Amino acid sequence: MMRNVLPRVARSFCTSIAVPAPASATAATKAPPKLDEFRTREQNTASHGPATVARFYTVPADVRKQIFAHGGLPKSFEKQVKTFNECALMVRRPAVEIMEYLRRTDFNRPVNRFVLYGEDGAGKSLTMAHLLHYGAQQRYVLVHVPWVPNWMKRAKETANSSTVDGAIDLPLDGAAWLVHFKSQNGPLLAELGLTVSRDYVWTKRETTPAGVPLLDLVEHGISRAKFSCDAIAALLQELKQHSSAGRARTLVLIDGFNAFFQPYTRLLTESKARITPDQITLTEPFLGITRNDWTNGACVVTIDRMVAEYAKTAGATHTRQDGVPHLSAPPVTVVEPRECFEHLDPFVPVRVDGYDDTEYYSCIQYYLERKWIQTTVPGFEEELRMLSCQNPYQLMQLSASL
Repeated sequence: MMRNVLPRVARSFCTSIAVPAPASATAATKAPPKLDEFRTREQNTASHGPATVARFYTVPADVRKQIFAHGGLPKSFEKQVKTFNECALMVRRPAVEIMEYLRRTDFNRPVNRFVLYGEDGAGKSLTMAHLLHYGAQQRYVLVHVPWVPNWMKRAKETANSSTVDGAIDLPLDGAAWLVHFKSQNGPLLAELGLTVSRDYVWTKRETTPAGVPLLDLVEHGISRAKFSCDAIAALLQELKQHSSAGRARTLVLIDGFNAFFQPYTRLLTESKARITPDQITLTEPFLGITRNDWTNGACVVTIDRMVAEYAKTAGATHTRQDGVPHLSAPPVTVVEPRECFEHLDPFVPVRVDGYDDTEYYSCIQYYLERKWIQTTVPGFEEELRMLSCQNPYQLMQLSASL
């Protein structure tokens, strides 16, 4: 029986609900799946559309190294990538919808803001990963924050800001983000030839003069972590100016954006007082670049329920280690808190739901091909469908034991 190989929690659930098993094997196990049933050979994300929805495409290894080497994929998905020996993303409707919006955008107008929302584990982060790949292929300068709550909960180091009174720098996190930015955009920035518009004075002996390549500003923040947060503020301001002047096109992607608006963080000052997000010097630059006071770009952010739940419970139980979702939280239906809504308004909401029937079938086919599922007991598909509620993360976790 199928329940004999499911995890203990799932097994106990199965014993309480009778699942009728069909007399013959399901369509997923009758014959080896054909390539065109659940995969697409189309590697150009600009060509992804209704015809490729619910099909997997493979991100080349060199592209994955450039875009996702320092973040962008949930850790649980990264483990799956290592196991499957390939990074395959499913083409899903929310990503296709936003790509279509971007194709129709008038970039002479103020930037559009898109908000991805939905239940935990439904695929918001992987939708953003798909959009990252699209942005890289379309030669956007990428401003990507893989997971904002990492700064608010697990900062590597804190220090008093030397430029903003009463503010807190996150020097190591700032330097790490600049490394991530350079990895994603280094070749494109060198090709575009973007330069610094004014002098930046760091100390009496350290300056970044006007006219030098923009990458010099990035390099300074990496090599001198003490100034990394100030370098990020300068970099994002420069990118807004270059984009508005038509010298570059910028795509901002921020996962867990509502963490910037929570009433407090887990970080403490030297006097053990709790630090608020607005005290962190990294907050304002990223709020600045998500305002619609510039042109020739777009912003995509995710609103995560776990961030809101953390604010309500003092962070005692809702953490995101390894990208694990909490399905007990209801789906996000509004942007919260209110300050976050007011900051983004007007915006285009895009809901990310669990798999529909076609996507679910495609995922089962993919897991069978990758030997992630090695059990083909009649009725296993329906049992997994019931247990996972067609939630992508839960489906991956439940099928791991099969």
